[in-house]
Amino acid sequence: MRPPVDTILAPPFPAGASWVNGEALRMDELRGRVVVLEFWDFCRVNSLRTLPYLKGWHARYGGRGLVVVSVHTPGFRASANEDAVRAAVVRLGVAHPVLLDTNYALWQDYENAGWPGRYVWGPDGILRDYHYGEGAYAECEAVICGLLGLPCEPIAPRRPEDVTGAQLVTPTPDRLAEPFSGPYEAGGVWAVLDGRGAVRANGREVAVEHPGVYPLVEHERHTRSELALELGRGVRCDGVCFTPGLAAG
Repeated sequence: MRPPVDTILAPPFPAGASWVNGEALRMDELRGRVVVLEFWDFCRVNSLRTLPYLKGWHARYGGRGLVVVSVHTPGFRASANEDAVRAAVVRLGVAHPVLLDTNYALWQDYENAGWPGRYVWGPDGILRDYHYGEGAYAECEAVICGLLGLPCEPIAPRRPEDVTGAQLVTPTPDRLAEPFSGPYEAGGVWAVLDGRGAVRANGREVAVEHPGVYPLVEHERHTRSELALELGRGVRCDGVCFTPGLAAG
């Protein structure tokens, strides 16, 4: 989405913030580069579903004038531990810089509206594009290429829901407190889990080895169903999240 005015300057990164995958960056020292910055949380499925595009843009354009920065701002108890974030960055294969915004300092400076929140800054440090939530990947990549002066053939959609024009149905709102079980409508069901052990979701056992968001149920299309979630000893659930599915064809 194009910003309403063309005078919004990039806020500086918080002084003293911790970084993963390199030394601390300074926004003013990135002038002349295109910067894609996205607020994310490794325990939010929406963030994980956008991550392949961030990684793809870093691989494609990182040597051609683009800097990708993921700003990890935790939205769950399970993702507030910075050591767990560092481990997740390794586990998820994130190679670009990650700023740990545990105290929400940069989030507040941006007045960010949710996860994921993506911002594209031009070489002059002016905001050129932004988007909240999943989607708009081809549009964002077109903006990146335009700012870099490169031809653009966008990354192919990673899943059917990402195809431009896909008809999606709004899922059941996330459940952030018990009871987590119950009826729902969605394309998929995920749980934010911490500890070590296992859970059972509709009779299927899911091993829990680290804090994160775990897939419980996946449907080919938007489906009305019911979740029966049983937590094993040593496992805590911080919430159940639902992802949109394709409308019935």
